[in-house]
Amino acid sequence: MLIGIPPILSPELLATLCAMGHGDEIVIADGNFPAESMKTPVIRFDGHGVPKVLEAVLHLFPLDSYVEQPVALMEVIKGDTYNPVIWNEYKRILANVDLSEDKIEYVERYDFYERAKKAFVIVATSEFSQYANIILKKGIVKQEKSQ
Repeated sequence: MLIGIPPILSPELLATLCAMGHGDEIVIADGNFPAESMKTPVIRFDGHGVPKVLEAVLHLFPLDSYVEQPVALMEVIKGDTYNPVIWNEYKRILANVDLSEDKIEYVERYDFYERAKKAFVIVATSEFSQYANIILKKGIVKQEKSQ
């Protein structure tokens, strides 16, 4: 364990987050997401839900401030009456890193899959909620001014 690092983050995910560059994307996927068929590197996070992983990743991961919407959610399929209440939790978590709701993009299912195929990594969780998939675009790490 390390000081200041959320203990849910595995060494593999920490190394991956560190290796990602500005503009690279990470998918944090629910348990129904076809992660392995995307042909993108997959890190398994079985036994964990998306909100806990999202919160831990955002503890270390700057979102891209140079794009309009650095966060993407898989939109509900037209005609589906399911209400993804988990999105409210995501919005709360994102608000904690000063990201407003208008910075979230809603992406059609198959377009989301195509974007996931180009992602740097997919984190496959055991999340049961439908439409719980989220994409984060990495920003730049700014050096703090020395005093």
